[in-house]
Amino acid sequence: MKDTIKKKELVNLFLKKDILVSVDLLDSLNEEIKIEDIESLIKDKISSDDFLVLNNDLKQFLVKKDKIDVDFKGLDKSKVIAEKNKDDKIYKGFLNYLDDDDERLKSSEVIEEDDRVKVLFSYKDDLKKREMQDFVKFFKNRFKAIEGMLRNRQELQNVTSISRLLNKKDREIVAFIGMVVSKNLTKNNNISLELEDPTGIIRVLVNKNNPEIFGMAKDLVLDEVIGVVGVSGENIVFANNVLFPDIPMHKELKKARDECYAVFLSDFHVGSCNFLPDEFDKFLKWIRQETGNEKQREIAGKVRYVFVMGDLVDGVGIYPDQDKELHIKDIYKQYEECARLLKMIPPHIKIIICPGNHDAMRIAEPQPPLYQDFAEAIWKLKNVTLVSNPAMINIHSSEDFSGFDVLMYHGYSFIYYADMVESIRQEGGMDRSDLIMKFLLKRRHLAPTHSSTLYIPDVNSDPLVINKVPDFFVTGHIHKAMAANYRNVTTICGSCWQEKTSFEEKMGLHPEPTRVPIINLQTREIKILRFDK
Repeated sequence: MKDTIKKKELVNLFLKKDILVSVDLLDSLNEEIKIEDIESLIKDKISSDDFLVLNNDLKQFLVKKDKIDVDFKGLDKSKVIAEKNKDDKIYKGFLNYLDDDDERLKSSEVIEEDDRVKVLFSYKDDLKKREMQDFVKFFKNRFKAIEGMLRNRQELQNVTSISRLLNKKDREIVAFIGMVVSKNLTKNNNISLELEDPTGIIRVLVNKNNPEIFGMAKDLVLDEVIGVVGVSGENIVFANNVLFPDIPMHKELKKARDECYAVFLSDFHVGSCNFLPDEFDKFLKWIRQETGNEKQREIAGKVRYVFVMGDLVDGVGIYPDQDKELHIKDIYKQYEECARLLKMIPPHIKIIICPGNHDAMRIAEPQPPLYQDFAEAIWKLKNVTLVSNPAMINIHSSEDFSGFDVLMYHGYSFIYYADMVESIRQEGGMDRSDLIMKFLLKRRHLAPTHSSTLYIPDVNSDPLVINKVPDFFVTGHIHKAMAANYRNVTTICGSCWQEKTSFEEKMGLHPEPTRVPIINLQTREIKILRFDK
């Protein structure tokens, strides 16, 4: 027929608009629709910038005369879910919307635009030989980054380099920025510090008779970068104030426009003899709305994000004789079992995962995302986003809302600060992840001391510096759930899904498994749900 178009012309016409047409729809259109009709519908009805696949189910959309707004990206995803998981409820809702004008309002209440997950920072491994000079560049980059934050402090607007301070003998008020090289207690019970910047090293004395500043100095750790205001002497500064880069006082407390929830999990340790499968199954049934009271099911139905902060599996060869405590001794099968469990989380929920020290990869931080050769089963999950440790992710943004910035860190450095920082140690140590997280936020660094974690010296920047102030700082490793707030930054530590191990028994640790922190993104209210027996 002269007024109909050939298949090849039809395919090319759609491809120019980044649209792929299925064979069944192609045959149908070739029989019924004229070329001018095709050009008209592309111009008037399809304005999506995303690559689109049209099948015969969508024929009614093309033949309708009235223009209909369609979320093609959501439609494509619902089609994949229907084919993969045999759950066609959402996909049928789309088709009803296209097929029947009376159903549009009803279906639009069910179909939502896909929640956005934007990876702001995820470390990409730089494979190269490391040299001594790399460590020098690494610490110089850290100093420069944190120095920039400290210079925003009003008290440090007119800082002086240490080399110039060394020439001052008269007692005058001075301000400078330095990295802590050493800390000692003098025979008079004052604190003596050595601070360094790129120009030199100077001694700082903090007097015990100034209890506020003395208390701050007691908690200082090596290699952190601080500001000091004090009185100059000969090769010494008598400190009147100690300043940290810290979180700004005016940090906005963001709240979402709609009621939805984010869930925080950590430390599954799948493969361990101590893994708690029954309790994890209770969590899975809850998040699938198969259990719980009416309110609990309602909350589960509004969960949009699940964060997993490392140690998905127990690993192999992590510590001596670990094989005696493994239920699954093959690392590939550990990840396969973990993927099987994660697959049971509803597919519309976004899962964001960073690795931990038990995962099959290097321990040195930053850790890249889970290696695909070991964790291929997890890589295949369509609703999973894999990021490095640490990483920064933005969630739930929209045209009129910037979303929430989430800093993920497994927390390997936490044990060091629980032991070495006096105020944290006296308040509970490893049982107080909230104090550890506050401590690190004030320093704007996830592991300021050289020996607090293993790390790879990056010559371009220090990936453990907290450059961007997050809305949420989420972590794990401690095996104890806790939530707090510091200057409008919500700090959340995930629990674990493993009974107390022999190692934890020896170390005197007190894990509290099967607790799940969940936050209402509209109100910022946090609850900790329990799934124990």
